[in-house]
Amino acid sequence: MYDLPPEFHFGLLNWKPQGRGVWPDFHTKIPAYPGGLNLQHSIEYWLTLDLLASELPNPPNARAAMRVHNASEADIIFIPFFSSLSYNRFSKRNPHQKKSNNKVLQDKLVKYVTAQKEWKRSGGRDHLIVAHHPNSLLDARMSLWPATFILSDFGRYPPSVANVEKDVIAPYKHVIKAYVNDSSTFDSRPTLLYFQGAIYRKDGGFVRQELFYLLQDEKDVHFAFGSVQKDGINKASQGMHTSKFCLNIAGDTPSSNRLFDAIASHCVPVIISDNIELPYEDVLDYSEFCIFVRTRDALKQNFLVNLTRNIGRDEWTRMWKKLQEVQKFYEFQFPSREGDAVQMIWQAVARRVPAIRMKLYKSRRFSRTVSRKETGLSRIPSPSNFW
Repeated sequence: MYDLPPEFHFGLLNWKPQGRGVWPDFHTKIPAYPGGLNLQHSIEYWLTLDLLASELPNPPNARAAMRVHNASEADIIFIPFFSSLSYNRFSKRNPHQKKSNNKVLQDKLVKYVTAQKEWKRSGGRDHLIVAHHPNSLLDARMSLWPATFILSDFGRYPPSVANVEKDVIAPYKHVIKAYVNDSSTFDSRPTLLYFQGAIYRKDGGFVRQELFYLLQDEKDVHFAFGSVQKDGINKASQGMHTSKFCLNIAGDTPSSNRLFDAIASHCVPVIISDNIELPYEDVLDYSEFCIFVRTRDALKQNFLVNLTRNIGRDEWTRMWKKLQEVQKFYEFQFPSREGDAVQMIWQAVARRVPAIRMKLYKSRRFSRTVSRKETGLSRIPSPSNFW
């Protein structure tokens, strides 16, 4: 992991280093990440904490990733830029600025990273960076694309820059309360279908508006506008905890935090998002605890209501129990624990390493017979000729 200056990571949390160090002292106080909707894209924070914790005299027992200080010993090189936080806090430009602070930071990041000998040696192929908010790293991504990205989805990326073969999909951090000691039953959850959120969305989110018109008058369906304002998170928690099925509908991008809120609530997700990519799907069968519906079918009169009403007590209970089993895979915490979201993400990255290494080795085939300039190792290759 690069020792980037604090302005790229914990400095964004108003943390100020003591002396020449660039990282917080875990023996004093760890800077807190802002709450509310900021938390849903806080993956960069938890992964950075976990790598730093691996260097402690008594590191946590759960360690899928460990920091080393010799780049030749590293499987992958982590770039600790809190890109989602930078976007959320600093993307707006004031009248006296030519560039927002978010864009300024991205420019500085690209300049710093591409100047490192590790980047030049591999062309960035063995680097890793988190850009979980769909609009984070919006400028720098075109320069840093040879690296592996940790993303929420591919909705705002061309396939030459980010794709399922190269990159890693990570879960959102759920923002509603997890259902602890859930003893609910099929009959104790009176609401059949639950959705609360923004209804009028652009791009692929048109389906929310159409479904609102289809479902608004169904007696056992809750489909309403909602936000984090006016106790919205607590109301959503209560609504999901008392519902059998929770709708996860594409919005501005294919994914949303609503899926992970539903998992934390043990409310069986009904996913209506044709282009969604899901975390850990190479090792986890989502059909065991989610229902997938094609958009064209969901928009048919009575289709969703009939589908969910025909799922009986035994089938629903089986999925409800499975949700309780997999819930830990989506929990972010520090220190991390075996099988939690932090460890699952690192394991997903580890499964990318052999492919990264193979492409890196292939790029070196002719390095002895042609110049570095001809192999492209002295510059960042264009997306069209890399993957």
